[in-house]
Amino acid sequence: MSLPRFPIFLSTAPGLEPVLLEEAKSLGWTAAKETPGGVEISGSWPDIWRANLLLRTANRVLVRLGTFRAQQLNILHGKAAELPWTEFLKPEQPFTVEATSRKSKIYHTGAAEERVAKAAATVSGADPAEEGLKVFVRIESNLVTVSIDSSGALLHQRGFKADVAGAPIRETLVAAFLRQCGYTGEEPVVDPFCGSGTILLEAADMAAGLAPGRARTFAFEDFASFNPQAFDRARTKALGKPKDTAVRFHGSDRAIGAVEASRANSKRAGLDELCTFTQVTISELTAPEGPTGLVLTNPPYGSRLGDKSDLKGLYKAFGATMRERFAGWRIGLVTADEALAKATGLKLAPGPVIPHGGLKIRLWQGEA
Repeated sequence: MSLPRFPIFLSTAPGLEPVLLEEAKSLGWTAAKETPGGVEISGSWPDIWRANLLLRTANRVLVRLGTFRAQQLNILHGKAAELPWTEFLKPEQPFTVEATSRKSKIYHTGAAEERVAKAAATVSGADPAEEGLKVFVRIESNLVTVSIDSSGALLHQRGFKADVAGAPIRETLVAAFLRQCGYTGEEPVVDPFCGSGTILLEAADMAAGLAPGRARTFAFEDFASFNPQAFDRARTKALGKPKDTAVRFHGSDRAIGAVEASRANSKRAGLDELCTFTQVTISELTAPEGPTGLVLTNPPYGSRLGDKSDLKGLYKAFGATMRERFAGWRIGLVTADEALAKATGLKLAPGPVIPHGGLKIRLWQGEA
């Protein structure tokens, strides 16, 4: 018997849709299409599982339950009752509904949530609640799209970074920036402001051929039609075998707390043999022995840590160290402040603006 197929939406940060599209196609979804806020694919249960397990730059994997037009709440309720709820919701299973509306006759999102929740509960026997599986209803120009979240916790939560230092950057953003820098896992990576180690752990993970979702659970494991035996087989196939790699990853920070957090996180991720972390200031930093590679870093900036007036000197010192000791290395600098990027004195080209935690950040690229 053939498996049911669904439209699937892979969400990402605005501005990173082309990166996610490239990644999805590289994983076999060759018919993937870029759309605002993400990428659209289609597939069956194994595709939903693989997307959650393997995609590095997606925030969520949403399964589209249906799309229809509705200008009145009673129409919304009737159409919602026709959706395949029993594939996803079990009797007495808690679930939530979150609605947004734009340029539509149905503008009261609370009423829309109530009608969709009632329809889903009537069909499946599940219980509307404040927590549980998440159903999203988007109403735009009277077109209703109903989706269910198959991921659960956002996919940047890989399951390894229990120790956090400073203001960490999300793993999904790091993966996207690595891809934008042309990183393929074949060269060393240095992060002189390593914080919790996010950048190096993501780079080492890629070099070792490890699946980003290997150590976490997903919302789809609570779906009514979830088959754990089939998932175990698909998971084993998707994860494959780790690659042996001679590439090494080097992190440093002036704060010993950050260095200790990075070491703990790398050990938890099983990457401690590939990563080294040392306490050193940017002015003392030297390039590791061996081939050149990529320096990718997310230094503090005024709106994130510290004060802007105190940070220009830090960025200037970063630029000096790159010029003096990292000749031939590619540079990727993540910051929300153009003035700080220019304070490095390096010739860096800005990438698209990416929203992140209330800030608008950019990846600046160049060479030492």
